[in-house]
Amino acid sequence: MKRSVRLPAFAKINLCLHIVGRFPDGYHELRTIFQSISLHDTLELELSTGKEISLEIDDSSLPADSTNLVWRAIDALRHELGLRQGVHAKLTKVIPVARGLGGGSSDAAAALTGLLRLTRRQLSLPRLMEIAADLGADVPFFLFGGCALGVNRGDEIYPLPDTDRRTILVVSPRDIGVSTRDAYAWLDQRLTKSRQLTKPVANHRIWSFCALCWSRQDSGISNDFEAAVFSRHPRLAKIKRTLLQGGAAEAALAGSGSAVFGVFRNPAQARRVAREFPKEQVFVARTLSREDYRRAMLQRTIV
Repeated sequence: MKRSVRLPAFAKINLCLHIVGRFPDGYHELRTIFQSISLHDTLELELSTGKEISLEIDDSSLPADSTNLVWRAIDALRHELGLRQGVHAKLTKVIPVARGLGGGSSDAAAALTGLLRLTRRQLSLPRLMEIAADLGADVPFFLFGGCALGVNRGDEIYPLPDTDRRTILVVSPRDIGVSTRDAYAWLDQRLTKSRQLTKPVANHRIWSFCALCWSRQDSGISNDFEAAVFSRHPRLAKIKRTLLQGGAAEAALAGSGSAVFGVFRNPAQARRVAREFPKEQVFVARTLSREDYRRAMLQRTIV
């Protein structure tokens, strides 16, 4: 029987997301606190007899070729390891696409982690982080999970102490998708000249941001994308208001959108509020500690 590995690719939310400014080359410097949640895709990897990469996805709207992040992650790691064997990947999607939940980035990180386990090879963490960052700004976070500070493009990761476990209700509009590129373009129209950067922000200001968000973690969830995205999609602002009116301690846009999440005391309360959104996709999830994340990634192995 062929050896394979199967592992979850967890979604994320951003407890704080602040866009510091924009560099002349178009890249943005940001500060964010990532948080893993239990909503996840599933990725299965298997070595094949040929030399090609093949990708099977249960969502026909997604590309299954070299433009897919899973395919690219496998290709990059095969090149790094000098691996000549082919790889077959099967991706089962649950995390909605273009909703700010990091599904594609998480799938890519799962491909990196899974292929290392499948081939029983090792790679230094700094080098693995470099490969992950080349794939996408959010990908390095998904090598760690839990709660973490992301700086620069979001690809420089500093693990943080875990928060208390929370119930998260994710509301994903079926007919609104927001690409990250569009969200940044809308945001740029609102950036003032004072937020045009010529050099990275000093480290003491990074940690000041982190300390502020941490001290206000139950009352300070915020996302700088909201004003720009909500102005173009007012229904998302209405979803946020409904979550808060339903008893959410906090609510915010997920990443660059279009999903919106609320933080609730318990799953029962979240499920009651979920009934307010009969036309949308809704997911009741929980936050994951770094240990939860690590244990889940290790347990899903098939030989």
